[in-house]
Amino acid sequence: MSYAAAVARIREATDLEPRVGLILGSGLGGLADEIEERVEIPYGELLGWPASTAVGHAGVLVLGRIGDVPLAVLRGRAHLYEGVPASQAVFGVRVLAKLGIRTLVVTNAAGAVNESFRPGLLVLISDHINLQGTSPLVGPNDDSLGPRFPDLSDAYDADLRAAARETAARLGIEMGEGVYTAWLGPQFETPAEIRFFRAIGGDLAGMSTVPEVIAARHAGVRCLGISVVTNMAAGVTSAKLGHEEVLEVGAEASPRLTALLRELLPTLAA
Repeated sequence: MSYAAAVARIREATDLEPRVGLILGSGLGGLADEIEERVEIPYGELLGWPASTAVGHAGVLVLGRIGDVPLAVLRGRAHLYEGVPASQAVFGVRVLAKLGIRTLVVTNAAGAVNESFRPGLLVLISDHINLQGTSPLVGPNDDSLGPRFPDLSDAYDADLRAAARETAARLGIEMGEGVYTAWLGPQFETPAEIRFFRAIGGDLAGMSTVPEVIAARHAGVRCLGISVVTNMAAGVTSAKLGHEEVLEVGAEASPRLTALLRELLPTLAA
């Protein structure tokens, strides 16, 4: 898969050299509104970049600065449940790596498997469990992107997590930490599946993020993952699950996530 045309289109639009990449999940697009000297490019104008069809995902690449930090923000992502192959779903991550980002921040809306979590809580991702049945690295390896067998023992950078915890404490933002379990979807999980997630060590349930982190680490890019708990997972309470609740709680939590990321940006760019 060629990334050259997308990189060339972006470099035609701006001479910015982003150092931080952000992927903003369902209802979590707030930080992109604060970018100065901004350039917006719809995904449809970038050859090879998959469309983002999920509700709450704008499908726009935004480049610019917040303070002194040059960054690239993906407002929306492609999910495997949309029928996009894993290798194509991470196209944007690989383009950002080609543009020179050092750090990727992935955010998402997630269900709480851990019963001590609650809707609205920000949770640092310490590790993940991939139950999506695939990987963006399946197939011939592109050595220009990274090695055939990348090490994921430090998929979510410990130093970045420590900086995020310290920043959250300074801002008075409550923060949890846990393991993200990636599910193919698009259907929500059954109560039995959630019990399985809990038994194997999962704290969060979601349908994204893991392919992007695999691709970023394959390219040598550091990762910080943050989930916004938008609902208790199936069977934890008697409540029914729906995407409207995900968007509503995500919008309520977005200002806290935005404040945290804004304060963290200089550390992420270092």
